[in-house]
Amino acid sequence: MDFNEFLRTAFTFENYGELLPLVTNSIIAGALLGLVGGLVGIFVMMRDMAFAVHGIAELSFAGAAFALLIGANVVFGSLAGSVAAALILGLLGASAKDRNSIIGVLMPFGLGLGILFLALYEGRSANKFGLLTGQIVAVDDVQLGLLAVCAVVVMAGLVAIWRPLTFVSVDPTVAAARGVPAGALSVGFMLLLGLAVALSIQIVGALLVLALLVTPAAAAVRVSSRPALTVALSILFAVVSVVGGIMLALAGRLPISPYVTTISFLIYLVCRGIAWRRNAVTKGGVPQAAVPA
Repeated sequence: MDFNEFLRTAFTFENYGELLPLVTNSIIAGALLGLVGGLVGIFVMMRDMAFAVHGIAELSFAGAAFALLIGANVVFGSLAGSVAAALILGLLGASAKDRNSIIGVLMPFGLGLGILFLALYEGRSANKFGLLTGQIVAVDDVQLGLLAVCAVVVMAGLVAIWRPLTFVSVDPTVAAARGVPAGALSVGFMLLLGLAVALSIQIVGALLVLALLVTPAAAAVRVSSRPALTVALSILFAVVSVVGGIMLALAGRLPISPYVTTISFLIYLVCRGIAWRRNAVTKGGVPQAAVPA
């Protein structure tokens, strides 16, 4: 495949107006997912839990694959796997060292189970592939309603524990001395993270949830140190990545995930560039590239 053929595969806007109504539910779901991912991602960054996101995603994938195998609702299967992984990590992974070792055990187990269930599944191959890389037209009215309910639960839960969770995430020693229930907050946040991961898998697949739950927040913290602005930017970056990825995927013949991850990564690169230039100016110098030879 040469470059021109690749462009025709990735960006073919034929009948775009006719196809757009087919993904209305996906666009709404993507916006909800961006809102949830932007909020959750801030705490993922503060608590250094990017690895945990990937670990939960593997068990969520296994749950979704099992639901696909037995003909059950894939969203429920994904939620069950995510909640199970979140409970295991929340209850057993009190310290970062314990959590990472548990994740290292869970990830291959979950991935192996998911592959086993997909191998036994005799239905459409697109359904198998969609669990890993996402599907653009997979969200029907029932799934959209379920996703909306889960999104509201995650956002309401985060609002309820926002202040103590921020305190524990920023300074766990002082928070413990003040009597903040760090253990309960950790389990609660892990459950909310599990729900967010399950939502993400419905759009971008199990392999690329980091692009929504980590990258937007990582980009936001590069360009702002003000909490409110950081949260707003994280949400904005996540929504732009998901909705923009859906809109571009509709114009091509590729899965949605490459578009979403590329937009998310480009946003991160731009934010890193802004942070680099700002740091250079703050230190009283100029970037090396701007210095004449």
